[in-house]
Amino acid sequence: MYRFLRPVFFLFHPEFIHQAIMLMLGALRFVPWGRRVVRKCCTYRAPSLGVSVLGIDFPNPVGLAAGFDKNAQHVNELACLGFGYVEVGSVTPLAQGGNPKPRCFRLPKDRAIINRMGFNNKGVAAVVKNLRRRNPTLVVGANIGKNTLTPNSHAPDDYAACFAALYPHADYFVVNVSCPNVTCLRDLQSREQLTAIVRRLTAFRAGQPQRKPILLKLSPDLTPAQIDDALEVVAREGLDGVVAANTTTRRDGLQTSPASVDHMGAGGLSGAPLTQRALEMVRYISRKTQGKLPIIGVGGIMTPQDALSMLRAGASLVQVYTGFIYQGPKFAKQLCRAIAAS
Repeated sequence: MYRFLRPVFFLFHPEFIHQAIMLMLGALRFVPWGRRVVRKCCTYRAPSLGVSVLGIDFPNPVGLAAGFDKNAQHVNELACLGFGYVEVGSVTPLAQGGNPKPRCFRLPKDRAIINRMGFNNKGVAAVVKNLRRRNPTLVVGANIGKNTLTPNSHAPDDYAACFAALYPHADYFVVNVSCPNVTCLRDLQSREQLTAIVRRLTAFRAGQPQRKPILLKLSPDLTPAQIDDALEVVAREGLDGVVAANTTTRRDGLQTSPASVDHMGAGGLSGAPLTQRALEMVRYISRKTQGKLPIIGVGGIMTPQDALSMLRAGASLVQVYTGFIYQGPKFAKQLCRAIAAS
């Protein structure tokens, strides 16, 4: 059915359709049996899908990546779409509107999206309030960042504030220093700046009764040497895994005309053009860490075969976003069925 609806959806601006979908998800909680019917249609269950990673039991390895439900408004409804876990955010200490619109564009010929949203969210207090209503059996990750107006010299304060506020309410955390849509954010991937951020988080965690996993989200535009530097910080500072990878600033090999791409402007590219690069990164990281470091593979998972390839490359879990936009509400079910059959 979605293949007939998608052309209609794509007639409208991506942000408009996203808001419409979020409203529909919110309405599910007021429809008798609404969540149960959606869950029955969109969920695939099999004992073999369960996986224990990062000290967490996931009902299946397919998650929804950060960016879709930035404010944790509809995590319970999104779980009904077959996801084994949902990652919210990116969350910043204070609410912010993000970059000026238009800031999100589809590239249908490439099965891709360009966005420069800029960490638009309602702030950590709103996210905490929403997460208090989540189903306690649902695995939720929190992707944390800094406010755009916060200088990089004070970035550790922002990450620490988000981490402390969300600590009782999320199951794992992702440090996002790799988004290309916040000015100078990716400078925080340097060894020195990253270490300063991470040490604030691990120091706070050391004083908590429960140790919760912290992962680092990496850019696909890093060189092998830069990936090695990041992995050194991960190992030295006691982080628990990595997410590979974020969106890319590269534009090579696109089917969409250069003029159209130029008109869209700056932003992170996601979707099918990122598939091979994300697989290369996961394979490289798995090899460098001898398969011992948990990896969440994300980027360019557009088909069941892409998900299988990511897991075979060394990912412990996978996440989708753009593939979900292009394939529709039963995408997680399709991936889970393929994984169970593999």
